[in-house]
Amino acid sequence: MSGKDRSPRHRPWSVYRANTFDLSAEMMGLALSGNSQDPDEPVLEFSVACSELVTPSLDRKPTSFVAVSCTTPPQAFWTKHAQTEIIEGTSNPIFLSSVAFFQDSLITQQTQVKLSVYDVKDRTQGTMYMLGSAMFSVKELLQDQHHRLHLTLRSAESNRVGNITVIAWQIEEKREQRAPVARLQRGDTVNGRMVLPVDESLTESMGIKSKSLSLCKDPLLKAVFGGVMSRMYRLPTTDGNHLRVLEQMAESVLSLHIPRQFVKLLLEEDAVRVCELEELGELSPCWENLRRQIITQYQTIILTYQETISDLHEYKGPSFKSSTLKAERKLEFIPTNLHIQRIRVQGESGYDRTYDVVTIGAPAAHYQGFKGCGLRKLLHRLEEARKHSAGSGSKGMAYQPQDVVKSKELIGQINTLKTQVCYYAERLSRAAKERSANALERTLAILSEKTRQLVSACDSKLLSSAILALASARPETTLQSTPSPSSSSLSPSSCSPSRSPSRQPTSPSRHPISPSRASTSPFRHAAPPEGSEASKNKRFSLQADLHEDDWDKVWLNVNKSLECVIQRVDSLLQRDKLQSDSSSEDVFLLASEETGNTKKDVGTEVEKKSPGEWSDALYPLLTSLTDCASLLSDKAKKAMVFVLMQDSAPTIATSLPLQYRRDVVFCQTLTALICGFIIKLRNSLCDSGFLRQLHTIGLLVQYEGLLSTYGEELAMLEDMSVGVMDLRNVTFKVTQASSGFAPDMLPVITGNRSGFNVRVPMSGAMFDTLPRDIQNGMLLRVQPVLFNVGINEQQTLAEKFGDTSLQDVINKENVTRLSLYYDQFKEVLSEDCLPRSRSTTNLPELLKQLKQNVNANKSKNVEILWQAAEVCRRLNGVRFTSCKSAKDRTAMSVTLEQCQILQQEHALAPQVFYQALDCMRSEGCRRENTMKNVGCRKYAFNALQLKAFPKQYRPPEGTYGKVET
Repeated sequence: MSGKDRSPRHRPWSVYRANTFDLSAEMMGLALSGNSQDPDEPVLEFSVACSELVTPSLDRKPTSFVAVSCTTPPQAFWTKHAQTEIIEGTSNPIFLSSVAFFQDSLITQQTQVKLSVYDVKDRTQGTMYMLGSAMFSVKELLQDQHHRLHLTLRSAESNRVGNITVIAWQIEEKREQRAPVARLQRGDTVNGRMVLPVDESLTESMGIKSKSLSLCKDPLLKAVFGGVMSRMYRLPTTDGNHLRVLEQMAESVLSLHIPRQFVKLLLEEDAVRVCELEELGELSPCWENLRRQIITQYQTIILTYQETISDLHEYKGPSFKSSTLKAERKLEFIPTNLHIQRIRVQGESGYDRTYDVVTIGAPAAHYQGFKGCGLRKLLHRLEEARKHSAGSGSKGMAYQPQDVVKSKELIGQINTLKTQVCYYAERLSRAAKERSANALERTLAILSEKTRQLVSACDSKLLSSAILALASARPETTLQSTPSPSSSSLSPSSCSPSRSPSRQPTSPSRHPISPSRASTSPFRHAAPPEGSEASKNKRFSLQADLHEDDWDKVWLNVNKSLECVIQRVDSLLQRDKLQSDSSSEDVFLLASEETGNTKKDVGTEVEKKSPGEWSDALYPLLTSLTDCASLLSDKAKKAMVFVLMQDSAPTIATSLPLQYRRDVVFCQTLTALICGFIIKLRNSLCDSGFLRQLHTIGLLVQYEGLLSTYGEELAMLEDMSVGVMDLRNVTFKVTQASSGFAPDMLPVITGNRSGFNVRVPMSGAMFDTLPRDIQNGMLLRVQPVLFNVGINEQQTLAEKFGDTSLQDVINKENVTRLSLYYDQFKEVLSEDCLPRSRSTTNLPELLKQLKQNVNANKSKNVEILWQAAEVCRRLNGVRFTSCKSAKDRTAMSVTLEQCQILQQEHALAPQVFYQALDCMRSEGCRRENTMKNVGCRKYAFNALQLKAFPKQYRPPEGTYGKVET
């Protein structure tokens, strides 16, 4: 049954926990916790432990768990609320998973709770029977002096089968205010193991306690995340205290919101590309046929994007894509099974820490398939094809890769500068109308700078040669005609800068004929073959000279126009100053003298007739400047478009579908990145060290892959590696939200494939806490790294019969990037920016160990993943974990990471490490993730597969089986 077709009744009780927080007075009275305003704080939480359990077969000890049901009068039926993990082979089990009633549970003091203890005979087959049960009311538990009940378990035949103890928990803000409601004493045992006393310093607070940020309540996080599931655990520490661990999992509305924006940007970018090709003008038949072929290819891709946008907007399903839909064409831009996985750890010394991991199915083009290779190999093949086509003498010149990159940059740069020149010309005209001398001077300075930047950008040898190449591609009739006089007609002949050398605006290197253009050889480009070789060369040489001369005139006229504007503004400002500083008689004499020394033109006549009308004097000159700048920009842009057309022509049938695949993969990766950035930024608003690191060297993002290097997963890893590295083209900008409504708190993407920017809105109160640089719009970079270690049975095949070189190369490349990031950190920042850790291994030593493991030839060396994750956390990075569907292997990884964090940073008692791990895997949020994806609370493993898994990645018996993946 697919995730889309499942009926709600097939979902477990936990899926429907609503996120509403209206409490009745009676419910508020139930709260034992110190902060009832915290939506993550349950109104009632208790743990259970059994003792003296007996089974009908006296020769075996029970393998038991407790199912918790409740009913509130006048309700006449029991509703299952929770269950504990299964503990094997003991008559005295102490369960680590606690039972929590959150603020939406609608319990009252009259609520009855039933505890049913089951004995599991076969975990694999799921055969079990009820050993016995006991009941109590919430009121009884609250009224007990120590909030502790000792109940007798009775079988269906009313026979005593053991005891069960219920212990209610209480957490308050300060340790000295807390009564020891439930605390293990030194020398106590947990499931038969002694709890060892240790130094109290191990449980000291790790810093100033910051207010916890709820996924359910915080305005920013609530706008981005939803469908929150929660589980509670009480875990013993090495000093006999307890950790309270809240595990949460949430999906994100960004799974749909980001792809909708992203695909729209791709559509607009490719539509602009088609318009640019159409605007190249008339071409000779050979080039025209080539242009038609390229446009046809683009139109096919554009049609696909249009269909995708329509499909994404019509989609009305949940805000995550289940693993069963990963190959669905309509949803291929949506990341698979994207969730945020969180643990919140609270200790009895008062600290409160949160750890987040973004889980996502490996970003890959599942619908398009793999056929033995992914993006990494496909891009290499494309590059080889381009080199081959260049060497085979295909039509047009063979441009170097850097020329193609430069052409794309020039198009964007010229478009931007042209817009800025026109904008500031309009601003200058407005300042003239308002007769504001200060505004006139300021705007003129900006206009001059932008105009000179435009002229400088167009002073390029590549651009000059491209203009000649485009000229040679025109039809014969066009080539034989003389250059258009439009450029010369735009020249403001009344004010030539050559006559005013003292006002020359351009640098000394800017001559009428640029050295870069003068050295350009027209014979680097070839027109379509036609006529005799000698006559063609002679005719082409003449035509090239004419077009180069035409281009020089256009290029120089922008400078001339700017000179005239500068001189006119100077004249207006000087006259205004004289009029304000001198008597009217002196002003008249000086004005007459200046007028006699100034060229007589239309603008001067206007000044004589109406000295106050500055805008009339500037209008024709500004019009000339903008016209010249537009003509220069259009010619340059067309030439660069022609370069791109020549470069893409030989491989267009391959490159566009490949670009589409890359877009699909990148969109999935980008969506996960934005989720991670938002939650990290929100959690760290009060961390000045992190914020300084963020705007100084950027954010570290570490992707963990669990893909094998065998079969289709090898191609998925190729896709994923390219998608992660493409994140280097992403920047973030934090803005102030226009309102507190959820839609206004969602991120907005701008840009194109050359670089995307993500604007993250924050409320005014949050925005004001940011450093001034971030508030002022500084672009925040990311440094992505990827580490992959295959752990399944297919990786065993790859190691014995296949090839693991891709994994080795990826890990070596990325450990180098990670080391460079840390080196950059050390150069400009201090260790004070980093979070405190109880680890005895410092960061340089940890990086050294990681490098050694990456270079070691060791089978399934999962220490690479553990060390990379720890380095990421200690460098304030954002963690991502992926396998094929982010459901099974990912569940094993994130639960293992959670327990490792609890042991390394929070002194989790080592003797309960694996019990806690099994508890999280059997009753935690990731078990429910399998239900959300495939409608079954089982991990998609079988016993034979698991023999190939490292021990730490094997789920407990009874939690796995053959299900749809």
